[in-house]
Amino acid sequence: MRNHLFSRVLLAAFALAPLAAAKGPDEGMWLFNNPPAKQLKERYGFDVSAPWLEHVQKSAVRVSTGGSGSIVSADGLVMTNHHVASDILAKLSSKERNLLETGFYAPNVGDELKCPDLHLDVLWQIVDVTDKVEGAAAGKSTAEAGAARRKAMTQLEDEGKKATGMHCEVVTLYQGGRYHQYFYKRFEDIRLVFAPESGIAFYGGDNDNFEYPRYCLDVTFFRIYENGQPYKPEHYLRWSPSGAAANDLVFVAGHPGSTQRLNTVAHLEYLRDVSVPSVLMRLMRQEIWLQGYSGKSAEHARQAKDDLFGVQNSRKVYVGRMAGLLDPAILDAKRAEEKALRDAVNANPEWKQKWGDAWAQVERAQSTAREIAKRYSAIGGGGIALGADMAGFAATIVRLADELQKPSGERLREYGDAALTQVYQRLYSPAPIYPEFEVMRLESALSMMAEQLGATDPVVVAALAGKSPRARAAECIYGSKLIDIEERRKLAEGGAAAVASSNDPLIALVKTLDPHSRALRKRYEDEVQSAEREAYSKIAAARFAVQGEGVYPDATFTLRLSYGAIKGYSDGEREIPPFTDFAGVYAKAQERAGEAAYALPQTWKSAQPAVAANTAFNHVSTCDIIGGNSGSPVVNRAGEVVGLIFDGNIQSLVGNYGYSDEQARAVSVDSRALLTALEQVYKAERIATELKKSIPAR
Repeated sequence: MRNHLFSRVLLAAFALAPLAAAKGPDEGMWLFNNPPAKQLKERYGFDVSAPWLEHVQKSAVRVSTGGSGSIVSADGLVMTNHHVASDILAKLSSKERNLLETGFYAPNVGDELKCPDLHLDVLWQIVDVTDKVEGAAAGKSTAEAGAARRKAMTQLEDEGKKATGMHCEVVTLYQGGRYHQYFYKRFEDIRLVFAPESGIAFYGGDNDNFEYPRYCLDVTFFRIYENGQPYKPEHYLRWSPSGAAANDLVFVAGHPGSTQRLNTVAHLEYLRDVSVPSVLMRLMRQEIWLQGYSGKSAEHARQAKDDLFGVQNSRKVYVGRMAGLLDPAILDAKRAEEKALRDAVNANPEWKQKWGDAWAQVERAQSTAREIAKRYSAIGGGGIALGADMAGFAATIVRLADELQKPSGERLREYGDAALTQVYQRLYSPAPIYPEFEVMRLESALSMMAEQLGATDPVVVAALAGKSPRARAAECIYGSKLIDIEERRKLAEGGAAAVASSNDPLIALVKTLDPHSRALRKRYEDEVQSAEREAYSKIAAARFAVQGEGVYPDATFTLRLSYGAIKGYSDGEREIPPFTDFAGVYAKAQERAGEAAYALPQTWKSAQPAVAANTAFNHVSTCDIIGGNSGSPVVNRAGEVVGLIFDGNIQSLVGNYGYSDEQARAVSVDSRALLTALEQVYKAERIATELKKSIPAR
């Protein structure tokens, strides 16, 4: 019943799409340089100003682990989710000190822990470079044009970094309709300040993931340091003294990962038939392997916990996506929306000549994608698919040796000069490596390759070298020296000569696979990606002609603004209120006593008499979010923090393909819960005081 209702609502939302983008309530992941000013004024009476946008933009951060965050104090305190920070917490942990389980609090500034492999980006400037990118492609064949665009993008990034000292990225918007250059202030000295126990950060475990009501304190605080001292930001978000109330207008400023709402029907059918099932099968398989490894001992479980959480979370996401793509109502709505746009193009002879062939071009690209999908997935077209961290180091070293011999603009995009700092940061990571875990991960990847391609496939035969996946994985991991940072550094700095003379088994394995991976990548870039860029640029132009410029692009893990209201919803016969409270979490723990996922940490049991039972805990809003928004701040009209995004509900999981605010909700930790927990549960007065200093006088 729940899915049927959502399908009908989504059908109605798609039916409105040809008339005006985001005409439906509270929809859109909007660019900060093209905000939904008209919608906000008409629906909420809010005038969004340039100073307000700049302040929120420069207070938001992108977290290199794949999420979002915000600067929330005058001393560079950064708030994000526990699950966004879990990779770092795992890297700071050991068998003797498991920060994921026990949490962490630095009572003094000197106790804050420096974080490996973590950087935070603050978007400082946006420049439209569409003319430069498309100008480089003009007059060329599809494949040549794609290569020219990639080269131009790399050159713009290199030039931007050299001119400003900032990290630069050229972002593809509207699948090729626009190109914007983003300039980021990048911070690399990041220190851990506070994290709760995973038992409360992910309360309810996989059972409650993407469900509501929820009771999670999914938060971690870091601090940015600059020149060895806490950073003094020009912009930071102040804390709301009273939080939010039902029906209040709120905003989310974060970095949604990716959506496919502007895809053609042929492209969505490829996702339905090939791409999403393939990813879902891989995730389910990884989950089984990780569960098997975790079951060997408590230490094995600790080593695998972060990976297992990530895989389980992604598996649930892709189950939701698959359900959406298999719903005929959703695809029928997309067909109707596409027909309306194509009819408008075909009715205008000039438009038809310029843009009429775009949809057929996308369809041809998907045909090629179907042809190469299995090998691309098994071998790794984007990057060699070997699972283990040490194998990833080997792949980076081998590709660096090849790519650095070329001019920056002619390299693979991720090895351009502007990107090398991050490449070396990952390569020289001091994070702990567990050889037995690495063997399992590599064995799983090699087994997967053999299962997909067949044991007699020449690539599989070469990769296994006459051994079983288990024996080959053990040989490569235990025989490799790449666990040692200095060994990695020596090979990387030695370049092509060092790689050619290396007898490291992981280097040899990567060298075996690299030509096949590169060939698949080239075909994908030439025949799929380049064709899509060319076709979607035409479709984008058609959309702009029919709908105007007020169209938000698909998500690209770049900063976006979403808006909505604090609002409950109906789920069948249940009316679900917008807020949960502290009384609810204690009641849940009693109701589900004996189940590990609902066992409260001792800190929470001890604090029960001290906390006000009616304190808001989690809340939901109609803000349009997706994966990557995790850790985003929820702010009110004044730009003050009223919450922290950490999830969507189950009805939001088809949001990759369309949005309705009838049931889909963004789930947040309430700002009042955060302060109450810091003060009453964890006695973390230093952080609570720092946050309260920013509360504006009324």
